[in-house]
Amino acid sequence: MDYMIGVDLGTTSTKSVLFDLKGRVLASSSKGYPLYRDEPDMAEEDPNEIFEALIDSLTDVVRAGKLKAGDQIRGVSFSSAMHSLIAFDKNWKALTRVITWADGRAFKYSEELKANGVGQEIYSKTGTPIHPMAPLSKLLWLKNERPDIYAQAAHYLGIKEYIFHRLFGANKVDISIASGTGLFNIFQLKWDKQALELTGLSLDQLPTPVDPYEIERGMVQEYAKVIGLPADTPFIYGAGDGPLSNLGVNAIQPGVAAVTIGTSGAIRVVTDKPKIDPKGRTFTYALDRDHWVVGGPVNNGGDVFRWARDNLFDAEKSTAALLGIESYDLLTEIASKVPAGADGLLFHPYLSGERAPIWDANARGSFFGLTHYHTRAHMVRAVLEGIIFNIYMVALALEEVVGELKSVQATGGFAHSPLWRQMLADIFEQSVTVPQSIESGALAATVVGQKALGLTDKIENIADMVGDAKTYEPNPENYDVYRELTPIFIRLSRQLETEYANIANFQREHVHVKTTEQ
Repeated sequence: MDYMIGVDLGTTSTKSVLFDLKGRVLASSSKGYPLYRDEPDMAEEDPNEIFEALIDSLTDVVRAGKLKAGDQIRGVSFSSAMHSLIAFDKNWKALTRVITWADGRAFKYSEELKANGVGQEIYSKTGTPIHPMAPLSKLLWLKNERPDIYAQAAHYLGIKEYIFHRLFGANKVDISIASGTGLFNIFQLKWDKQALELTGLSLDQLPTPVDPYEIERGMVQEYAKVIGLPADTPFIYGAGDGPLSNLGVNAIQPGVAAVTIGTSGAIRVVTDKPKIDPKGRTFTYALDRDHWVVGGPVNNGGDVFRWARDNLFDAEKSTAALLGIESYDLLTEIASKVPAGADGLLFHPYLSGERAPIWDANARGSFFGLTHYHTRAHMVRAVLEGIIFNIYMVALALEEVVGELKSVQATGGFAHSPLWRQMLADIFEQSVTVPQSIESGALAATVVGQKALGLTDKIENIADMVGDAKTYEPNPENYDVYRELTPIFIRLSRQLETEYANIANFQREHVHVKTTEQ
């Protein structure tokens, strides 16, 4: 028997999954690590902790697979969170931790780029909206506010490139990850001259762009021995987690949108060439040279639901633990008792600023319409609906760029909740399909790996691996409520823009919070 391992390098954990070549899961292992928020707007990780999580998870699945004589793991292929940045000196000593997509300290430089028009020029070539998430803005922040680090930095990598450098001594980046940096010209498939001039970088400070099908062999013996794989096992670069999420739920046909809500979220559609939004609201990232993913990411997904659980329902969290049930299931059961629209209570979920569709790192969360008759049950339903209203705002922008959405494929942690799936169908007024595969990112990575190794001729063959799907139809009884509330939600997000900046600046000056999120 032949097998593949798919690795998903995520924001809060790394997961390794062992598949057979038909996409069936044999074993999986997930290892978590903290997200450090030592100061306002910071969101960093320790690259060594992520590397150790990778080694541990790979070791676990190799052992759990209990392969027999003659069985072979044909390759290991990767999905990875995008937009991360690590600076290294000339001897490859890390000068920073992993500055993640969620880090917002470069907000000032993003705002300057948007205000002077240079940002739109660069966006039109790179397809990455101007926002603190992007390495483009992070580099400007380092240059201006960490000049000692900037002066020493001889190399810059993201987290997946760091992993490959540790394992193989490589200095490469796949074009999918590169297309999310704000530094990569997606039409020329090379680092953009204007972006490099702006940041002051030279080509030798950046990794060499390669296709997602690029293969490395010759792993450092020390790591190969610990993992239990031959050192010549092929490791395939794969792609970014967003593009691979579309592939993993078989949402690669025109007009088929993939909605993913995990810690954060996104809605994306695959096209055959890059498409730029004249208003700068959507991204265009490569899956490979022939498949481009157009869409919008949101900062605030499952982490907002977790905030509501931990701060509004602490007693219920303890009760759920005593009963041996999932606390999120208990909260969605509570929310289901409240009618659609939460009796006029709206929640803007911008606890971590926001990317699409408003691209405002200063945005802050708020309840609107709160009255004496609203309860915590209303609040948790409003939180769930607010997350989806925000995704729907992105969908409206996306339709202006790629045309009408024909159907929705849902994945991510939220997709496990029947209430959330029904809310999504009702607010979008679209059929929502939930594919059976729950390891969609890792599965998609293995399909890219199979193509790289010549085990399949096209990535579209994933359709035979995704499995059965369940479809949720919208409930017409809820149309009028959501149609009336959606415009209010959208108008409020626009009207509060100035005050978002004012309250965010107040918080940066007066609020000092140090947290480590597990």
